[in-house]
Amino acid sequence: PATLLVNPLGALGFLGGRQIVYRTREEPRVVQRYDALLWADPPPGAVSRALAEGLRAAEVFQLVAVPADRARADYLLGGELERFEHLPTDRPPRVAVAFNLVLVRADTREAILSRRYAGEEPVDGDVPEAMVAAFDRLLARLVAESARDLQTLKPRLDRTRSP
Repeated sequence: PATLLVNPLGALGFLGGRQIVYRTREEPRVVQRYDALLWADPPPGAVSRALAEGLRAAEVFQLVAVPADRARADYLLGGELERFEHLPTDRPPRVAVAFNLVLVRADTREAILSRRYAGEEPVDGDVPEAMVAAFDRLLARLVAESARDLQTLKPRLDRTRSP
């Protein structure tokens, strides 16, 4: 069985910080940030950790590591967080998440999978906890989708891994 290193996702602009990003229907091209609402961890790290946990649970790889583990891996997973935002003026209010993932062989850097994952989830309430719960539901759904995609590659990954 193959081993995987989940690298931190990249993110541009406000997505790399702790302030929660939002857009309104009135100004959909303007990215704004809440002054008083902060993430405990910046979204790129939270998404990377969710991916690592989800892929461990799915048992697609013998070992799923993160950079702090300092493990040697057969495959590397990375990508970029494109969207992680609250849409409070939509009816109903929603959250939106989008990220790209690329799976490559560690030895040759050959790309095995390149895919975009995106979705929206309604927010059940007007309190920050409802928004966080919606992000959690959506992220769990997208992580499960990525695990299914990687599961379909498992026979190929086991066959072509490094000696």
